[in-house]
Amino acid sequence: MSQILVVGSLAYDSIQTPSGKVDKTLGGSANYFSLAASLFSKVRVVGVVGSDYNSEDKKMLSDRGVDLAGLEEVKGETFHWAGRYEGDLNEAKTLATHLNVFANFNPQLPEAYKSSEFVFLANIDPDLQTSVLNQIKTPVFVGMDTMNYWIQSKLDSLKKVIGRVNIVLINEGEAKQLTGAGNAVAAAPQICSMGPEAVIIKRGEYGFLLYNKDHGFFGLPAMPTAEVIDPTGAGDSFAGTVFGYLASLKRRPHFLDLKMACVKGTIVSSFTIQDFGMKKLKALDQAQLQERLAQFEKIVSR
Repeated sequence: MSQILVVGSLAYDSIQTPSGKVDKTLGGSANYFSLAASLFSKVRVVGVVGSDYNSEDKKMLSDRGVDLAGLEEVKGETFHWAGRYEGDLNEAKTLATHLNVFANFNPQLPEAYKSSEFVFLANIDPDLQTSVLNQIKTPVFVGMDTMNYWIQSKLDSLKKVIGRVNIVLINEGEAKQLTGAGNAVAAAPQICSMGPEAVIIKRGEYGFLLYNKDHGFFGLPAMPTAEVIDPTGAGDSFAGTVFGYLASLKRRPHFLDLKMACVKGTIVSSFTIQDFGMKKLKALDQAQLQERLAQFEKIVSR
């Protein structure tokens, strides 16, 4: 089983949705990614937390086979994000962002991590993404995510990272912002022209669009879900599933592999949104995943 290296945020989130609210529930891109990926593969996490980070949260990750040797704990408070979803559950309104110990994050990889074959650079400063890439010896497959803030503030650095990865995972609004295109179909080839062989554009309740330079487009809707409680982390759990599945194949992925990885990512993220934070994701197992996958296959094949 191939090891996945993920670098990103480990956080506590305070979330408000039409269904209710929670205060300082476990969050962060690396946490969502790791839990999802651990359903398929071993995961190594590089990140930083404060002295307030709960030992039970660490145990939950380690119990799922997540390697925490790259997790740095420093004096202070863990990254905290507060957001509210209103009518449009595809986009949160940020109420507060407290970087705390994350503000001085400088990822240094343990020696064993430098041989990681599958690498995912979650949504962090592109200069830090570059720093991580420079420490990896011979990766087989590298992916990345980003956000509107980095597109606005560090576009040149971001484009350099994009030029070094195999695949970009990005949401539709950010894909259009990055390229100036009017829609996802127009944006995808433009992103691939920057260097990566493939891009997955995450479209929330409308599913995903996968594009590969040699094979063109593939897309599916999201799994129909009657009750959406909290969409936070859906994109990160999608990404974790994609990389977890690809790494489990123990070879460089083909286009057909990417298609199946996206399908599985759609299923896992459909669980994530059904409760606040990581509650559903923490309880998810392969039996539940396979049952919902079978339901989804019936929906899209009819």
